[in-house]
Amino acid sequence: MLQTLTLFILFTFHPVHVTITSIDHVPDTDSLKVFVRMYYDDFLLDYKLFDQDAAIDDFIDNQTFPMHLMNKYLDEKVIIAINNKELKGKLLNLNLSLPENEISMNLIYRTDKKPRIITIRNEIMTGLYDDQANMTIVRIDDLDEGVKLTSHKTEQTFSLR
Repeated sequence: MLQTLTLFILFTFHPVHVTITSIDHVPDTDSLKVFVRMYYDDFLLDYKLFDQDAAIDDFIDNQTFPMHLMNKYLDEKVIIAINNKELKGKLLNLNLSLPENEISMNLIYRTDKKPRIITIRNEIMTGLYDDQANMTIVRIDDLDEGVKLTSHKTEQTFSLR
């Protein structure tokens, strides 16, 4: 009951539905560094939609969230394609701050050294909130651009030529 009350209070006090994602190509390598931050209570609700068998009550007041479950979630929700080839990320770390109600993580994606086209699809919480905003920043070579991906526009392609 206390966990349910805690979750209810968290829902009440942050009315915005936003995530931050940054995608940075490491020059002269085959690596993309990706950072994702979101509200933890929103994430738990979205995770429950993603994995209906998940017992999210186990994670409400817990200081950790299993990395393998987060990696699986992000593989489905954040899709990055370089030169029309879909990539899979590897979760490097996960930080949970219950007092701030935030969860953030760093991932690495392996790719071509010379990206020409990048397509980003971000579906974090897009099935949960109609006003969801997934703010995404892409930095590759000379491209340094931000885009707001939403429940109505989940994907953006950038040409790097």
